[in-house]
Amino acid sequence: MATILKPSAICLPRHAAVTHSDGLHQAEHPLTHSTNDNACTSCGACCASFRVDFSVYQLLSMGGSVPDGLAAPVSGSTCRMRGTDHSPVRCAALTGKIGEQVACGIYEWRPNPCHELEAGSDSCQRARARHGLPALT
Repeated sequence: MATILKPSAICLPRHAAVTHSDGLHQAEHPLTHSTNDNACTSCGACCASFRVDFSVYQLLSMGGSVPDGLAAPVSGSTCRMRGTDHSPVRCAALTGKIGEQVACGIYEWRPNPCHELEAGSDSCQRARARHGLPALT
């Protein structure tokens, strides 16, 4: 059974939330690159560049925190964030426009690969380059 996130249940990273006409929340944040949070919420390239595979034990139904409805099975032990196996890649939890203003609809519940990717890392820089965004310094 898929878990449906209600707009009031969507949490975002340390930013004010705005409810849009579609009922989803999106981060409200200045579009600058002075901190990692700013760089991430005005970027989103990683969410539209990489396949996100993770353990089924991170699913809500298995005692984790990732909503089942946003994951597709890969094997008996692995699942994938919906949208990250499409072409073009775009995680189903991502809202907003790449390179302008984005937010993760499941930020506090995102899987480990999302937690592990750091702003300014090689993976981050490759994702930014794929979307024509300048490197972080």
